[in-house]
Amino acid sequence: MTKIVNHWIGGKTAEGASGTYGPVTDPATGEVTTKVAFASVEEVDAAVAAAKDAFATWGQSSLAQRTSILFKFRALLDEHRDEIAALITAEHGKVHSDALGEVARGLEIVDLACGISVQLKGELSTQVATSVDVAAIRQPLGVVAGITPFNFPAMVPMWMFPLAVACGNTFVLKPSEKDPSAALKLAELLAEAGLPDGVFNVVHGDKVAVDRLLEHPDVKAVSFVGSTPIARYIHSTASAHGKRVQALGGAKNHMLVLPDADLDAAADAAVSAAYGSAGERCMAISAVVAVGSIGDELVQKIRERAEKIKIGPGTDPTSEMGPLITAAHRDKVASYVSGAAAEGAEVVLDGTGYTVEGHEDGHWIGISLLDKVPTGAKAYQDEIFGPVLSVLRVDTYEDGVALINASPYGNGTAIFTRDGGAARRFQLEIEAGMVGVNVPIPVPVGYHSFGGWKDSLFGDHHIYGNDGTHFYTRGKVVTTRWPDPSDAPSGVDLGFPRNH
Repeated sequence: MTKIVNHWIGGKTAEGASGTYGPVTDPATGEVTTKVAFASVEEVDAAVAAAKDAFATWGQSSLAQRTSILFKFRALLDEHRDEIAALITAEHGKVHSDALGEVARGLEIVDLACGISVQLKGELSTQVATSVDVAAIRQPLGVVAGITPFNFPAMVPMWMFPLAVACGNTFVLKPSEKDPSAALKLAELLAEAGLPDGVFNVVHGDKVAVDRLLEHPDVKAVSFVGSTPIARYIHSTASAHGKRVQALGGAKNHMLVLPDADLDAAADAAVSAAYGSAGERCMAISAVVAVGSIGDELVQKIRERAEKIKIGPGTDPTSEMGPLITAAHRDKVASYVSGAAAEGAEVVLDGTGYTVEGHEDGHWIGISLLDKVPTGAKAYQDEIFGPVLSVLRVDTYEDGVALINASPYGNGTAIFTRDGGAARRFQLEIEAGMVGVNVPIPVPVGYHSFGGWKDSLFGDHHIYGNDGTHFYTRGKVVTTRWPDPSDAPSGVDLGFPRNH
């Protein structure tokens, strides 16, 4: 019997009423294992109404109450991390160790939310004028929404809702319809931790659900992670409806390798950053820029390592890379490799014909490595979101920086070098929101914010860290004047002397 994933509204499961369902496949077998209910406008409205009702009390709750529940949620999340990872593997396809790593990174933001009291401290200036004080405080927005992608079905929602609810907001999550079960498990754990009904809600669906969240007058802010075209649409549509928006888009992350770099370390980093999670992550390194004469040696080292990666089902503990999320996405990724030679690239490794014995109907693709890729090639221009690494050649450091800065994306980038001066110049001159120095995937820890520049971010706020707290609250300044008690009107005795 096919499993059905329903919505979570007002603290309990809400069966889909629209009659519309989407298929969820096991990427390793290609088999449809689950149906997910797609929400109608009315069902989205019901979730927002539940969140609005809950905000009336949750928004006034104490910090101690909120953080106490989050501490309990954190303990449950830690206890159930293997179960959540198994759900991710079953629907996304990534290997179990990758799925566990995803849960661990989400836990970092829960940790931050548990200590939110420090971030929510206000400011006070006393005696700015005679008997006048000025205080700055931060207050929650109300109902906020999160729209999250398929590649990290547990981690990316946890980039959003722990901070949002810790700040006193209520939350409506619209996860990817391709792997929805992890989000529902998080909702169940929040309820078990004691989160009041309606504070956290989950609606599944497609553009109908997304558009209603963007337009709904009771939704005050929208957080999004996904591709650049959709991020741009989310930002423009939600902003037009008066909402605060943080919309993180796509990426084409470069790794600049200077001639003095440790090439073995650079090759190790390039392979793990390009092919980990099958390349389905916005912080994957998809372009290596080799400076000077090191290109041939670096490509050979990358090839030697890439050819040893074991590809197989995520449930197999020996697998190092799993399948792609859908057959359609696999075919799209393969098309970039198939067309690369005609665009002037040298195909060093071609993974397009790869399959796994006994799982021939899975969404498999092997490792692909392209060398001497022209900047005009589609494999370089587009965000591929698969296990394809392009190598470009430049003569100098300056040429490399110019090439990277010419990209419309500015999510993350890295430099590999032994020269501190070169690294320092790079971190100041490069146009990207996250920079790694001999670190290929510079994802910040939870108490620093994650976000890119240019077409990788729409909106003014990065996600989590201090930016996350600011995004989910709004500032208020209170100016207060209290007359001195000794100046009380005659006939009112407060026990203070009449002289100063």
